[in-house]
Amino acid sequence: MFTKLDEVVDRFREVEGLLSDPAVVSDQEKFRALTREHAELSEIVEVYEAFRKVGEDLAGNRELLRDADPEMREMAKAEIPQLEALRAELEERLKVLLLPKDPNDEKNIILEIRAGTGGEEAALFAADLFRMYSRYADSRGWKVETLSFSEADAGGAKEVVAMVSGEKVYSRLKYESGTHRVQRVPETEAQGRIHTSACTVAVLPEAEEVDLEIDTGDLRIDVFRASGAGGQHVNKTESAIRITHVPTGVVVSCQDEKSQHKNKAKAMKILRSRLYDALQAEQHAQMAADRKSQVGSGDRSERIRTYNFPQGRCTDHRIGLTLYKLDNIMAGDLDEVIDTLTTHYQSESLTGQEA
Repeated sequence: MFTKLDEVVDRFREVEGLLSDPAVVSDQEKFRALTREHAELSEIVEVYEAFRKVGEDLAGNRELLRDADPEMREMAKAEIPQLEALRAELEERLKVLLLPKDPNDEKNIILEIRAGTGGEEAALFAADLFRMYSRYADSRGWKVETLSFSEADAGGAKEVVAMVSGEKVYSRLKYESGTHRVQRVPETEAQGRIHTSACTVAVLPEAEEVDLEIDTGDLRIDVFRASGAGGQHVNKTESAIRITHVPTGVVVSCQDEKSQHKNKAKAMKILRSRLYDALQAEQHAQMAADRKSQVGSGDRSERIRTYNFPQGRCTDHRIGLTLYKLDNIMAGDLDEVIDTLTTHYQSESLTGQEA
């Protein structure tokens, strides 16, 4: 580990030098790439320097244990356990920082929320989940763009597809994929019985053209008239788009925009990300022996979380985390859940590396 850390420090110093080179500064693409690398390496270097400083302090205190002054010996003896604990903490942090980076962590995402079992209540909860993620995005300065919204008859949403863009969006939300279960008393329930409904959430890293090339010959594009709420243009112009990727059978529809061109662009964005996600899932399946290290490939059929409204409780079943702050969570306060999940999967990755 320490050989790798010394290499990181050397590269950090090299990047610092390159960033002051006029030739690099004038090359915007290279300059941006080096700036990103500098930011990634700086945290490792900072923690490593703190680790080494604590090591020096520890060695100095152990030397003082042989000092002739009993007061100095006592002071050193008292400080050693604190320094040892800090050194162990910094070492663990360095191990996490040196874990292989998920190549998708910096990407924007396509967020898909679908109502599952539970009828009207599931559709209402799907809309609640979208509101929760939108508020969380606002708190982090991310942008949310609705790509497709299929409204349910009694309100709520049958399906919502949105683009969430900003800094490290996938890194923060990649563990949200799965089945989200809600337990609450519907407004229409006269006898106060608790109903259980479910929604599925999919978090797909946004796929750029460089990530996945789609042969236009593999696409069937159908144009049709939009239906449902949407203003005067609905049913008057054929602006809605349906794109079918023939080899895989993946179908994407988009009718939210008045412009056929805009609907096609949105549908292609969704299609590209779904195909990229499917390709990655296939690659992960082929690496089944290393499954434990694939921390970002959660099974969407798995029930991951329960939101119990009568008890004000939110439970994440993967890590046994229960928080009695459901109102805050539904209002977008997700950091405690996400931080705990991230720590858990990082620990699993470390265990897998050491095995």
